Amino acid sequence: MPESLPARVLVTGGAGFIGSHVCEALLAEGVEVRVLDAVLPAAWGDRRPDEQLGVEVVRGDVRDAEAVRKALAGVGAVLHEAAMVGLGVDLADLPAYAGINDLGTAVVLAEMARAQVHRLVLASSMVVYGEGRWLCSEHADVRPAPRRVEDLDAGRFEPRCPTCSRALRWALVEETAALDPRSVYAATKVAQEHLASSWQRGTGGSVVALRYHNVYGPRMPRDTPYSGVAAIFRSALERGEAPRVFEDGAQQRDFVHVRDVAAANVAALAHGEAGFTAVNVCSGEPRTVGDVAAALARASGGPAPVVTGEYRLGDVRHVVASPARAEQVLGFRASVPFAEGVEEFASAPLR
Repeated sequence: MPESLPARVLVTGGAGFIGSHVCEALLAEGVEVRVLDAVLPAAWGDRRPDEQLGVEVVRGDVRDAEAVRKALAGVGAVLHEAAMVGLGVDLADLPAYAGINDLGTAVVLAEMARAQVHRLVLASSMVVYGEGRWLCSEHADVRPAPRRVEDLDAGRFEPRCPTCSRALRWALVEETAALDPRSVYAATKVAQEHLASSWQRGTGGSVVALRYHNVYGPRMPRDTPYSGVAAIFRSALERGEAPRVFEDGAQQRDFVHVRDVAAANVAALAHGEAGFTAVNVCSGEPRTVGDVAAALARASGGPAPVVTGEYRLGDVRHVVASPARAEQVLGFRASVPFAEGVEEFASAPLR
């Protein structure tokens, strides 16, 4: 085990999609892992996650200080993966997002301070940027206004310059970009970063906030509106249905394999320097949502995607990030090629 890694760590949400892969990556490095997870019946049924993961599992909610305190005993760092993810169904989800993501994070941070655990890796998200970086030929860097229902209904999906209404060109988003959350989920992820930054200043500890882009891979949750788009496409194909692609399918995203995300967590844990550092976790190879649907359909031998023109108001048009800081600061660069990852994912087990 590298000297920079602590001997024992806590992974919150470690029984989940990303968390379980993080556990595997840590175990491969010789780190002793404990998991704190709610172990929801919808995800686990009658199975026992400790037997599946091969690690100690403390069953509990991150909002429960007693459960968090028990899970923190004797650990040297926390990888905080537990969260409610996705855009949600409607505003009735707002209390659950704020409770699990923000109150839960506050409880974890307070108990870490109490236990004198001063190293945190936080699972953040690219949604903190809102719309990605946009350039106008006249006004350079601009921030488009939130998308309007009337434009989306008319099929006008590309944002325009808020000053001159010219067409815009997207560019890579760097970690210094302003945070501009445009959904409830995004607002909670920004709040998590702010809470962690305040905790860092108060404790002098180390925080690495990993801004995950579109993570995909084995064990994604199936058949749920909270899933990532890759899992929704995969579930449709498994049912023999054509993937339904929203808008015109030209939305640019960065799809990064879950094993690369796990590797980024190990690199962030090894970083350990005092301060707050935000890092994009992405492949550096942008793809359109339509491209992903088509690649999965080909790999599975299923029906071709259908472009529907539907939309979700909380979605953003293009978010593509620069991987430069992750390589410079953490020595991390994604290694799973898109074609290889999609081929595997087309038949990989889902949750």
